[in-house]
Amino acid sequence: MNRVSLALAIVVSGLQAGPAAEQERVVESIVPALAYGPACWSAVELRNLGDRAVTVEVEGHRSSGALVSLVGRPRNAFRLSAGERGSYRLEIEEETTGAWVKVRERVPSARLSPVIAVSATSECTVANQLRVVARGVAFPTRNPWFSSDVTELHGGLISFINTSERAAKAAACYSSGGLYSVPGRGTELFPICSTAFEVQIPPFGSREFPVERDGSSHFSLKTFGDAIVLEMLRPVEANVRVYAVDSSIKFGEEVTIRPGKL
Repeated sequence: MNRVSLALAIVVSGLQAGPAAEQERVVESIVPALAYGPACWSAVELRNLGDRAVTVEVEGHRSSGALVSLVGRPRNAFRLSAGERGSYRLEIEEETTGAWVKVRERVPSARLSPVIAVSATSECTVANQLRVVARGVAFPTRNPWFSSDVTELHGGLISFINTSERAAKAAACYSSGGLYSVPGRGTELFPICSTAFEVQIPPFGSREFPVERDGSSHFSLKTFGDAIVLEMLRPVEANVRVYAVDSSIKFGEEVTIRPGKL
């Protein structure tokens, strides 16, 4: 190869590598379990911690999965200047604790890091008192699961959010303490379900599962979906309409799905 050909090859190689180095990517954050209604409201706060303007999208959903707009904004995409912060609410009038938000931050280059800090609060008025609970960012996983005795989880709910465009499934089991074993699977014991049911969650839909039912002492939930958020919600001061996230609860990793079975 002569010098001219070599120089051309280097230029072409540089042009090919350039777009890859500058490739834009999208970082997504989920804010679950937002409360709305006559006595409740929630707000998502975004703060640009960087030294550059950023394009963000705040995609709000009802518990049914339906899109919902932001109060006072005709579009859900906008720019935040360096150091700017803003607070945003969903246009929801019905009473719910299952609304949620997906925040998308567009990062224009692979050399840059995300700079948008996301947080939220839900506020409810109860007996002339204002109850405020924080809502942190959660990230979806594939097929998370939960299984635990419920003695110390009185009044708790598990918040389930399907953040994908495909339907997801959940299988719930309430047990009163009975166990059984399966031949060929060693000494492992499984709870006998006094109440069990399976549900399908629509795309972008959410649902809440109480951990107690008819005096049960054990609850388990298996989920099947590509991008699911599970969180344990605990009642605030015995008020069933206000819940705080219990960050001490850990959920299981991916469950293998067998063909033809939920």
